[in-house]
Amino acid sequence: MNKSLFLIPLISLVSCGVANRQTEAVGDKYHVKYAKGFEVESFENYTLVKIRNPWDTTLLLQKYILIDRNKEVPSHLPAGTIVRTPLERVVAYGSTHCSALDELEKIQQIVGVCESRYIDIPYIQNGVKNGTILDLGEATAPDVEKLIELNAEAIMTSPFQNVGYGRVGKCGIPLIECADYMEATPLGRAEWIRFHALFYQEEKRADSIFSETESAYLNVKDLALNAKHRPTLLTERKNGPSWYVPGGNSYMANLYKDAGVHYIWEENQEAGSLPLSAEEVLDKAGEADFWLIKYNSKSPLTYGQMKDDYALNAQFDAWKNRNIYVANTGEVPFYEEMPLHPDRLLKDLVSIFHPELMPGYETRYFSKMKE
Repeated sequence: MNKSLFLIPLISLVSCGVANRQTEAVGDKYHVKYAKGFEVESFENYTLVKIRNPWDTTLLLQKYILIDRNKEVPSHLPAGTIVRTPLERVVAYGSTHCSALDELEKIQQIVGVCESRYIDIPYIQNGVKNGTILDLGEATAPDVEKLIELNAEAIMTSPFQNVGYGRVGKCGIPLIECADYMEATPLGRAEWIRFHALFYQEEKRADSIFSETESAYLNVKDLALNAKHRPTLLTERKNGPSWYVPGGNSYMANLYKDAGVHYIWEENQEAGSLPLSAEEVLDKAGEADFWLIKYNSKSPLTYGQMKDDYALNAQFDAWKNRNIYVANTGEVPFYEEMPLHPDRLLKDLVSIFHPELMPGYETRYFSKMKE
């Protein structure tokens, strides 16, 4: 193995199994208001962060032991991954992780990313161009040799069910598994900014950011309660052999509910995505009033193109009635902003579904699809 593996600074993957009074004690609880995926306990010499397994909440996915990098490591610790904080050199696999650090004003700590073409953040794009940030390739198979040479202190990534990390998981760099996308509510996902902050000692800044988001979201949610009717909603489109839609227990499904619509799959209990056939979708959602589509392209998506791409699209009422709204994620910062600021998306949706409640509002992400 590359000898630079052993030069990773101030980080270790130590698992300590020694029972002692400190590990048996209960630390001071860090109040988490909406998020269900993580919990935090503060002890005198370290902070313990637990990540629940989103696919089996009776189990833990990870335990992190955060220790100030300027202090000695305590002699007795619980089992877990030791991380010296604040982190100074990190690899961020995706746009959500980069956005969190940008919000915390710690984006300069990023030394590597994956799939930079999908990260619409000027600092990242400029860093990749001038060589201060390294693009490690695809998130599913990053360049491990280059990763090790970066001497990164941690990797920010998103876990997926029954999917491992291959060689990356064996290279000695702590994996900070951010399971925010499996939260059941928009504010639950947004609260993960407070999780990120723990690794940079920016708790106060994160609390302020989240508090503003929470207040704005709840205000728009309350506004939507005044809607006189709740139209029906279909989302996404066929991609390859399947049509993936958000499960009924996902944060997106709950966001649609808060926007005052009946999401077609709202009775479903899945938190992740549902792979369906186009025929299944047509059968259940053919008469939906609205249709929302996200896509990434240099050219706008049109009704004509949708019919040319897949003739079945033209059989949906929303297509016939020209009631499709689209967001080109290559041109608008949807994935960069929405996880941390769901209030902005909620405003878009309420203005689309109930324009009488938000007269004159200009949407941020979605617009009516053109012919």
